[in-house]
Amino acid sequence: MTLHSGPKLAVGGVVWRGGEVLLIRRGKEPWMGQWSIPGGKVDFGETLETALAREIREETGVEAALKGFVGAFESITAHGHYVMIDYACEWLSGEPVAADDALDAAFFPFAKAMEKVGWDETRNVISLSKSLITP
Repeated sequence: MTLHSGPKLAVGGVVWRGGEVLLIRRGKEPWMGQWSIPGGKVDFGETLETALAREIREETGVEAALKGFVGAFESITAHGHYVMIDYACEWLSGEPVAADDALDAAFFPFAKAMEKVGWDETRNVISLSKSLITP
C-alpha cells in the first residue's frame, strides 16, 4: 500500500453552453478513460476560481465564467484522497479541444452527458449545477 501525504484539493467545473455540458475523457488515473467534468488540482497560492479557470482552459481550450458553488465531495481511492470543490460555469468562448491530461473534450446535450458519466457523484454535480445557470 502506498502512503499518501494527505488529501489533495481539486476543483471541477460543470460548463454549460445552452443545454449542453462540457465533458472530458480522462487521460490519467483515477478513472482514466472515463468521461467527467473538467478540473484538477489547486496549486499552492492559487485561488479556487483561478485554478478552475486554468484547469478548464488547459484541458479543453474553453473559457468559462464561474456562476455558483455546487458542492464539495471526497474521493478516496488507491490513487489518493481528493477533496473536490465543484462549480457551475457558463461557456464564454472556444471550441473544446482535448489537451493537457484529457484524451477527448466535447459538449453533449444534458441527457447524453448524464449517460456518458460513470460516477454517480459527478452525475449529481451536473444535475445540481443546472439550477445555477440562467436558461
